[in-house]
Amino acid sequence: MFIPNPLASRNGRLAAFFCLYITEGIPLGFAATAIATQLRRHGVGPAEIGAFVASFYLPWAFKWAVGPFVDVYRSRRWGHRRGWILFTQIVMVLTILALIPVPLPSGLGLFTAILLVHNTFGAIQDVAIDSLAVNTLSEQERGLANGLMFAGASIGQAIGGSGVLFAMGYIGFDLSFVVVAASLAMVTAFVVLPMREPPAPHVEPPVEGRLRKAIAEMRGFALESFRSFLGTRGAFRGVFFALLPAGAMSLGLALQSNLGVEFGMNDDQVAMLNLWSSIVSALAMVLGGWLSDRWGRRSTLAVYLALMSLPVLYLMWELNRHGYVMPRPPGGAPMPELIRILWIATMAYAVFQGLMYGTRSAIMMDVTNPAVAATQFTAYMAMMNLAISIAANWQGVAVEAWGYPVTLLVDAITGVLCIFLLPAMKRELHFDDGHAAARARKFAVVLGVCCLSYVLYRPNAALFGSGQSMMGTFYTLVFIGSALFLLAGREALGEAAGHWRGLILWAAPLLLAMHLRYPVDKMAPGGLRSVAEVALYLVPLFAGVVLLAVSRRDWRVPEEAEVVAVAS
Repeated sequence: MFIPNPLASRNGRLAAFFCLYITEGIPLGFAATAIATQLRRHGVGPAEIGAFVASFYLPWAFKWAVGPFVDVYRSRRWGHRRGWILFTQIVMVLTILALIPVPLPSGLGLFTAILLVHNTFGAIQDVAIDSLAVNTLSEQERGLANGLMFAGASIGQAIGGSGVLFAMGYIGFDLSFVVVAASLAMVTAFVVLPMREPPAPHVEPPVEGRLRKAIAEMRGFALESFRSFLGTRGAFRGVFFALLPAGAMSLGLALQSNLGVEFGMNDDQVAMLNLWSSIVSALAMVLGGWLSDRWGRRSTLAVYLALMSLPVLYLMWELNRHGYVMPRPPGGAPMPELIRILWIATMAYAVFQGLMYGTRSAIMMDVTNPAVAATQFTAYMAMMNLAISIAANWQGVAVEAWGYPVTLLVDAITGVLCIFLLPAMKRELHFDDGHAAARARKFAVVLGVCCLSYVLYRPNAALFGSGQSMMGTFYTLVFIGSALFLLAGREALGEAAGHWRGLILWAAPLLLAMHLRYPVDKMAPGGLRSVAEVALYLVPLFAGVVLLAVSRRDWRVPEEAEVVAVAS
């Protein structure tokens, strides 16, 4: 059967990107709703489920790193972006099918690892899809196309979550993986394969040349983004805004399905709740964007973010009133009153979250430098995905340590903190206010102090009890952020870094290697563990000293250095 090239017509392009974003939403809904529900039904605790959902979102926080490779490596036979999309979707289908023989809950570790690989390729696919959209959509199509793409992702999450939960009652748990894989394969067969991209206009360099070009683009990305983030007050505040939770998040993550299972809801009831909340949220996204255009983005977003805490506080109040504090084993008798309360809280939350969603993205565009829009905005979006991963992780731990009401209260309070950053996040006409150097120095000091604080935290970690997981997440963010800051700052400082320029190349990879502290904690006592323990103290101490030292360097980069950096 002949299928026309969807990129050849306006309607074809709109339909193609709508369908491609459905493939991005299906796995997210499948993991966060369908799988999380089944895990809770099998007795897996909220902390483990939270870590599972967190790991699923984590690759999206680093998708910017593959951008240069998607740009540079291309296939003449399969097409530039089409080749990447085709390759990633095939891997996504295979990894979903590879989950079928993995037993749950005993094989949760392997299950999570396979899904992590799956979602890593999903994040790469997202980069390729966005690149294809930029290069094929006309200016007059982009507004409608972006709306359809967000709608496609929302529908995909409903299919992967609610749709799969409905289907499980008829086909069983194992066959649900086949349904998800078949949904992805259908888009591959009927949308991706018929695509025809224009051929690349230039001859490809050899593999070695392409690798050097990709690495050079990574350096350019780091330098451009670094300067853009520090160039204005709004852009700098945007970093912290993106890393903070965008409103209360608990009712948008696994906590919702956990409570549904504990309250005695069956799979169809959980699916129906997820389906209607997805529909309501999608409609509210359109309304929220329209209201923000009419009444101002910052003021409306502040209201939306505040409103997101109300259903969370309502649920907290009702759970306290009914004496429902700590997680309970699934399989008990249905609790109609608590189910009704969960429906009210979830539907109200869906409205307010939907109102917030598109407006938040528009705010980030306002503080983004148009000259480096692709890199800076992608980084903001990646940080927001990291914030979701962190929230899923800490909430799962907190539920088991503090109970549901306290966790909901903390979520409601932390969710509104980002509102205090909004006044500075106004649309900029100039993207360099002359204070970038001062911001860089202050940021280096803060990161340096945080690295040094780990030397005090590690021997006293037991004092934090079950909160150690949350502290671990915090320090992971510190170490990754410090490494990226040092690498980008090295390029920005140039010769002004002095002899610290060479030390930065040692400090950055060592900071990234600090993630190995988790396997070290599980090692048996002995000489190897003793050496590793010493390294876990020396690395943050060394990095902290380097950060404090570079904070005292001259961050005012000469214009000629900027020209050389851009040319390279």
